[in-house]
Formats: sequence, C-alpha cells, structure tokens
Amino acid sequence: MSEKVEPCAILVVDDDFAIREVLSEVLDEAGYQAITASDGAGALAYLRETLSLPQVILLDLMMPVMTGWEFRIAQQQDQRLAEIPVVALSARPSLDHEQYTISVDKFMQKPVDLDHLLRLVENYCD
Repeated sequence: MSEKVEPCAILVVDDDFAIREVLSEVLDEAGYQAITASDGAGALAYLRETLSLPQVILLDLMMPVMTGWEFRIAQQQDQRLAEIPVVALSARPSLDHEQYTISVDKFMQKPVDLDHLLRLVENYCD
C-alpha cells in the first residue's frame, strides 16, 4: 500500500476576501493546500498553533490589524517560523514603507499573474 503524500501547504495572507478566495481556488485546483488568513495577526496565530508549517507564505503588505511588514518582523523573530519563505504581494511598486524595509524571498506586484505565481510556488514545493 502506498503512503498518502500531503499536498504542499501555502499560507495566503490578504485582507481582501476576493483576492484570498481567488488565490486559494487557483492553488487548490493546482494541487496545493491553501490556508488563508485575513491579516498578519491571524497568520501569526495560525503558524504558532499548527504542527505542520506551510512551505511558503504569500503575504499582502497593506492590511489592517497587523501589516505584512509587522508580520514579517514578528515571523523573523520566531525561530520556528523564520525559515518559511515569504513572497510579498503588493500593489505598491516596492517594499519600502515608512520605517519598515523588510527582506522577503520574492516580490510580486498586484495584480498577480496567476501563471507566474504557480510557477513560483512550484519552486518551494518540490
């Protein structure tokens, strides 16, 4: 009997419900397991509670409650979460924002090219 392989888990963090839904559907249809959070605080709470961490995080930067910048700083300060790759998604043309400058693994400007996103995600899920 073959062992069941779990799909690659991807955490989608975006305050826009429609964007979360579209990304989640596209990822699920491509065979990934999409997990969603509506802001950085919710994403951080999920990551700290789950036993099985996602292979990559798709992170919006402009969100209420906890921005993507604030999330990334908190993520990098948590040893268990720090190594999870992050792809920042933003309508802004760069990562600079007020006092925050963060490092991420990749940056994609919105609107996101879904084919390009799927090719990018595939790199983290091999």
